[in-house]
Amino acid sequence: MAKTYDLIVIGGGPGGYIAAIRGAQLGMKTACVDEWNSGGKPALGGTCTNVGCIPSKALLQSSENFEHAAHKFAEHGILVNGLGLDLPTMLGRKNKIVKQNNDGIGFLLKKNKIDFFHGRGSFAGPPSAGDTKVWEIKVAGKSEETLHAGNVVIATGSNARALPGSKFDEKLILSNSGALAISDVPKRLGVIGAGVIGLEMGSVWRRLGAEVTVLEALPVFLGAVDEQIAKEAAKIFSRQGLAIHTGVRIAKVTAKNGVVVDYSDANGAQQSATFDKLIISIGRTPNTVGLNAVEAGLVLDERGFIAVDDECHTNLPGVWAIGDVVRGPMLAHKAEEEGVAVAERIAGRHAHVNFNTIPWVIYTSPEIAWVGQTEQQLKADGVEYRSGTFPFMANGRARALGDTTGMVKMLADAKTDRILGVHIIGPMASELIAEAVVAMEFGASSEDIALICHAHPSLSESMKEAALAVDKRTLNI
Repeated sequence: MAKTYDLIVIGGGPGGYIAAIRGAQLGMKTACVDEWNSGGKPALGGTCTNVGCIPSKALLQSSENFEHAAHKFAEHGILVNGLGLDLPTMLGRKNKIVKQNNDGIGFLLKKNKIDFFHGRGSFAGPPSAGDTKVWEIKVAGKSEETLHAGNVVIATGSNARALPGSKFDEKLILSNSGALAISDVPKRLGVIGAGVIGLEMGSVWRRLGAEVTVLEALPVFLGAVDEQIAKEAAKIFSRQGLAIHTGVRIAKVTAKNGVVVDYSDANGAQQSATFDKLIISIGRTPNTVGLNAVEAGLVLDERGFIAVDDECHTNLPGVWAIGDVVRGPMLAHKAEEEGVAVAERIAGRHAHVNFNTIPWVIYTSPEIAWVGQTEQQLKADGVEYRSGTFPFMANGRARALGDTTGMVKMLADAKTDRILGVHIIGPMASELIAEAVVAMEFGASSEDIALICHAHPSLSESMKEAALAVDKRTLNI
């Protein structure tokens, strides 16, 4: 017999479980369906928790500690003799953190009285002629379930995009999943794609001893990032040992006793490189497999994403979609905001997600974070602006930390002084960007930031100084 709910969420990742929790908070009888498993047991949290955001940050932290012990501690008067790497323990710590997050999400669902079903959720088809407001969802798992609800939120996420002709075997040719579980540090590691995943995973294994080569198809490095910041990043990463090649065209990948990549470089010359492992990070594709979307009448766009309007409503009544499976940036925090907004809308409330103030972060060292428009975007749009930058080299807290690389850059409208974008490369950029997000959300000017008292000594003083620099009145350079 079917179980009836007000809301069914298909997917237990950041967007899905948050949508379910907010729906339950708003008084809806809610169910969440998710098929991810670890050792046959539910593993809530989706790609982010299991093979994305969380485990990658765990390995980034561990590998940075290793590099600091090898190269940075001596200047603090801390001498390390006989430094060694216990990779199984490092990977075990990462796995423990993942499980803690899995269990934490499960606890949150129980706390909010949300029924969880472990399995793949799919539409049984269009609503029956007798009741066009009720959707039937089939759950295929250890036990088959039939669920009914007037509202369904699809939050099924995305999958790693494979290079044509080169399937992931997670042994030699790796997706983000395989890149997080390499059992021995490879001597030579290739990375195709200089995006967030490629740079973060390349950084992890470089710190642990691999020779890393990054092959990027775009003619410029980090094309989505502010050009000044991207150029600074390229110099820093190259000094660290990442060999970055842009304008590359991959011709063939051959996996046998290692991986051979044949490609043409930016000048059109034919090249060949041999690696012990190859990470392919060329983007992600929306995951609609198994939803029974066509039979339900759900419309997908030309790229395979579920078509939604500005409020995340699909073409079907009572069916919504959020996160990686719809348009917009593939970011966990964007999915979370959409999840909350959709639950609010279902409950009859007004909600809004401002795509212009969604922050982006690359968790390399130094970190890169930004919000709003880049300088090249403002130039292309013909917007008159003023720019202010402040280097961490002139920041007392950064000196004390021993990490003075990078800068804070602020862009403001030339006439109104309203902040249009903030771009950071440097220590704790992922945390510092939050002030810029708040400022932009409230329509602040650079003068507003310049007038705020920031604690001393703190990295956040660099934000104030960058704001002062917009008016050419910095105090510490």
